[in-house]
Amino acid sequence: MPIVGVKDTRKQQLIDATMESIAELGMQNTTIVSISKRAGMSSGIISHYFGGKQGLIEAALRYLLDQLGKELRERMAKTDGSPEQRLNCIIESNFSEFQRSALAAKTWLSFWARSMHEPGLQRLQQINNARLYSNLRHTFAQVLTPEAATEAARQTAALIDGFWLRSALSLDPIESFEAGERLCKKFVHETLAQAQT
Repeated sequence: MPIVGVKDTRKQQLIDATMESIAELGMQNTTIVSISKRAGMSSGIISHYFGGKQGLIEAALRYLLDQLGKELRERMAKTDGSPEQRLNCIIESNFSEFQRSALAAKTWLSFWARSMHEPGLQRLQQINNARLYSNLRHTFAQVLTPEAATEAARQTAALIDGFWLRSALSLDPIESFEAGERLCKKFVHETLAQAQT
């Protein structure tokens, strides 16, 4: 009789091992063997749980997306729901300690590069983009006209992605991530302030 939770624990260990392998070797050089060695499991278990390397890589990326969503929900629950606080939560979740960790950052960078060539990864990237834009636009629309909310959401999404990418590639990522988060919040604050004048 299987022990409850063992399957989920093993899956998470394989996802963690996948991100570790991608961070060290890149997505191109990550193999079933490099993952299974890090996880301390047989390579056959990857096929059993995920159907192969591609399925496991997609599961690792879904994990990153799930963490992003979880961090956002946790932050939102601690606010009064005002548009500025909600927008700050969206920015903070994208620049959270986990999302800017070397492990997550290298996985995200590899993911973005490969998503241009692999339909499954491209679909996950589109989901990520749509979710960010939708959250931003919905919140901006509470205080801006529909057209202005669309424009502000696009600009904020571009700032988040741009600053995150530049920070991940920076020689001083900690300072760069902090500056990026601060500048994104500054844009939001100034946009909302202009709407109230």
